[in-house]
Amino acid sequence: MRYCSTRGAVHGWSFRDVLFSGYAPDGGMFMPEEIPSLAAATLRSWSSLSYQQLVCKVCSLFIPEHLIPKQDLEALISSALSKFSVPDAVRMVRLKDSLSILELFHGETLAFKDLAMMCTARFLEYFLQKEKSRAIIIVGTSGDTGGSAISSACGLNGVDVVVVFPSGRITTVQERQMTTHMEDNIHVFAADGSSDDIDVSLRKLFADQDLVKRHGLMSLNSVNWSRILVQLAHFLYAYLQLSDIQKTEGDCLPHLEVVVPTGGAGNIAAGCIMNRMGIPLRLVAMVNSNDIMHRTVKNGDFSMAKSVQQTLAPAIDIQDPYNMERIFWLLSGKDGALVKDMMEQFQSTRRLSIPETLHKELCSVLSSGSVSDEGIVEAMVRCWEENQYLVCPHTAVAVWHHYHCPVQPGQKRCCIATASPAKFQNAVEKAGLTLDLPEAVKALEFRETRCKDLGQEENWEAALRERVEAIGSARQRGEPFYAPAMVN
Repeated sequence: MRYCSTRGAVHGWSFRDVLFSGYAPDGGMFMPEEIPSLAAATLRSWSSLSYQQLVCKVCSLFIPEHLIPKQDLEALISSALSKFSVPDAVRMVRLKDSLSILELFHGETLAFKDLAMMCTARFLEYFLQKEKSRAIIIVGTSGDTGGSAISSACGLNGVDVVVVFPSGRITTVQERQMTTHMEDNIHVFAADGSSDDIDVSLRKLFADQDLVKRHGLMSLNSVNWSRILVQLAHFLYAYLQLSDIQKTEGDCLPHLEVVVPTGGAGNIAAGCIMNRMGIPLRLVAMVNSNDIMHRTVKNGDFSMAKSVQQTLAPAIDIQDPYNMERIFWLLSGKDGALVKDMMEQFQSTRRLSIPETLHKELCSVLSSGSVSDEGIVEAMVRCWEENQYLVCPHTAVAVWHHYHCPVQPGQKRCCIATASPAKFQNAVEKAGLTLDLPEAVKALEFRETRCKDLGQEENWEAALRERVEAIGSARQRGEPFYAPAMVN
């Protein structure tokens, strides 16, 4: 299995190369050169497998054995998923009116990103130990990614993690899951802007190939293919759990609708890839009032609004769903030249009208919807009243779709639960509901914090570049980065 860039100028990279990268050198994103297909007989034979076993099956399709032997791969994934709070790392919940919710938030930071992040961190550690090398991970976050990246890599030998979050635009729990880590390899920045603003600076850093190579600069955002790879298993697990595939014969497979809260579009990109692998999924991308994804599907308008709106679902307060580039490449027949032209126009003007043929193909695999804060609260309240089941505000955008587009006879549907409501107390209170906080969340309030501010007028790229160089110098000297009494 080899990998290429969505913009056509990079080919033939290995999984190891792609793992230790951010954006491709040509500015694109990495995708497999060939998408494997899964036969109906294979799917039926996998129908009784656990989530962990399915992650192994999926990863083995994209990671050659000469890079990570099967036995090592299984051990790495087993280790990555061993500390989740439910036996199989994920859990399917079946509620009234055919509402099925796949809970993906049982990791340490209570968000779905823990699943792929923990596996990816184990893959990194495997290669770093083998090669006796180092890496600096840079992560921009809209809320959950940063904490998950830190949790997965804190204390790891050979790795430093630099996380940048949008100050004042995430919840207190999300912020403290980052700023309370005092390990010497963790570096947290609070930027006075949106997560989309942060992504602009990070793209510039990754475009500097000298900086990337000298410091082993890489990303753990869903820019990183490994994150998308593990997320393929979410959709496969949901399909095998809910589709009644065992009741069918031959090549005829039942459909499953999967409703996905969508921000950076990594999860929905994974769903589109699974669809191309032969899983008959009907995908629904649900967003909040930051609705670029919905406008793209509805009328081909891939254009950013003037500003990112702050909502009750902050982790999807995103106007640049960067993984759409992967979807455009996949659905255009891997047309790198087309994707390059499209994305360069979008990055230059922040506006793009999707070609009619591509838009038609997009609509054949994906539908969408947009939910206001009032709709989020409505869905949270109804789900609680009918089931005594509390959803987070992001999961609520998917549940809202379920309530407003009822399941038809014979139809199967799964809503993805991306985070625990414990991370979003403000939204829970707005809905007039209550919850008992986990002890780990309560403890965050009393822990020491460390964070450096990036002001609105400051050159973020220069500040982050300076930190990367300083980390590299300290590691080269074999010294700790932070003096014991240092706060910033």
